[in-house]
Amino acid sequence: MPRSSPSGRRPSAWGALVPVVALAAGLLFATSGRTAQGSDLRAGEVTELSELIEERDSAVARQERQVAELQERVQLLTEEVATRDDAVAAAQAVGAASAPGAGLTPVSGSGVVITLDDAPQRSDGSLPGNARPDDLVIHQSDVQAVVNAVWAAGADGVAIMDQRLISTSAVRCVGNTLLLQGRTYSPPFVVTAVADADAVEAALAASPQVAVFQQAVDAFGLTFEVRERPAVTLPAYDGGLTLQYASAG
Repeated sequence: MPRSSPSGRRPSAWGALVPVVALAAGLLFATSGRTAQGSDLRAGEVTELSELIEERDSAVARQERQVAELQERVQLLTEEVATRDDAVAAAQAVGAASAPGAGLTPVSGSGVVITLDDAPQRSDGSLPGNARPDDLVIHQSDVQAVVNAVWAAGADGVAIMDQRLISTSAVRCVGNTLLLQGRTYSPPFVVTAVADADAVEAALAASPQVAVFQQAVDAFGLTFEVRERPAVTLPAYDGGLTLQYASAG
């Protein structure tokens, strides 16, 4: 007949497993600590993304400097050839005449400065009634609607965040971050245009897309300011001009 334990209870298999579980947990903690090396493992992806964006911005800045240097060299060589070749000189004159309309030269004049910004955060972190977090930020459609209205008003030139827009410029947003010609920008977004201020005001008022944006401004407190300026200056577009995709309309 088997002997009973002093307590009158049968031995449990869990009692034998406790040391094994404790040993495995210790090994897991040690491995995690060695891998993290004092850092936050959960924050790794966020940190890597932030560093990737910074590296990308630095790379774009370096490439822009290289492009500017190469463009200057090309311009000097072209001018040198033009002094010896009438056909090149004629082509250069045609290109120079088209440069202002293409946004390749600076432009100055009276105009407007338009500011779009997210709704301010409340001190207690709460949201306005019936609002979602997505309602409180500027979207790609908002910026595009404003830019389209400014062009419709007959603007001589338009820039966003001092980046000159041309016919192939694309306004894209990821969350509330603006991606424009290889650079990233956070709100407030500033649209500057050389244009008649009254015409811009009329075009904004006539745009259905801007009207939808204005409803969000009134309901949730986003910023939408249009200020007339007696003089503004827009830089020349200095990015690439090669088309990657095109189709017949």
